[in-house]
Amino acid sequence: MNIWLWTLGSVSVVSLISLVGVAMLSLREKTLHRALFVLVALAVGALLGDAFIHLIPEAFERLGQGPRVPALILAGIAGFFVLEKFLHWRHEHDLEASGHIHPVGPMNLVANGIHNFVDGVLIGASFQAGPAVGLATTLAVVMHEIPQEIGNFAVLVHAGYARGQALRLNFFAGCAALLGAVAVLCIGSYATPFVNDILPFAAGGFIYIAGCDLVPQLHREKRPLHSLAQLLAASAGVALMFSLLALER
Repeated sequence: MNIWLWTLGSVSVVSLISLVGVAMLSLREKTLHRALFVLVALAVGALLGDAFIHLIPEAFERLGQGPRVPALILAGIAGFFVLEKFLHWRHEHDLEASGHIHPVGPMNLVANGIHNFVDGVLIGASFQAGPAVGLATTLAVVMHEIPQEIGNFAVLVHAGYARGQALRLNFFAGCAALLGAVAVLCIGSYATPFVNDILPFAAGGFIYIAGCDLVPQLHREKRPLHSLAQLLAASAGVALMFSLLALER
């Protein structure tokens, strides 16, 4: 029972971080749109940093140095390519088209949901090793999620969602962590193979979203100073992911 209380309490805190975008609800529309080009760049850095600094090394550690991890990364990239094609068939392609959502929005929700599910699994598994291990893992996940969730909110607004809708959808994606935690508590070690495979798959999804959908949007900004701000924001996202390595040791 103590493991369940510790785990669910910690994962609830992680899920609530998805509401960090509430700080932007009070911003004027014009101010928010001015900040979006920087926040999307921050999301690019956080997504790529998460994939290359955390998820892929963790996957190699779990699965070894064979071809399985690269194959699963490529499967993630291909899977999100197919998902985007499907979403393009159903929605207007033009980002500025009135009343339509750019496919990068739903894709980001899917990828974020997968990632949060894995976070829940990792927190649940760590508390089975003891409260100290579980709390350390939770702290690392919290520090990891804050910049990423800010970026996720920015991506959803950039994709065409209203700010309130983006906040709600991001929260629902964050609640996937609760599902992951409950799953690992119920089935224990049987969840390990699934987690091992989904880590590189999620990394492939993050790489696809950042490289194929968000970076082209950044290239729409031509002004030198704004482009420099984008580069600095993306670098900050990567730097934040690097800084979290100290918490994982």
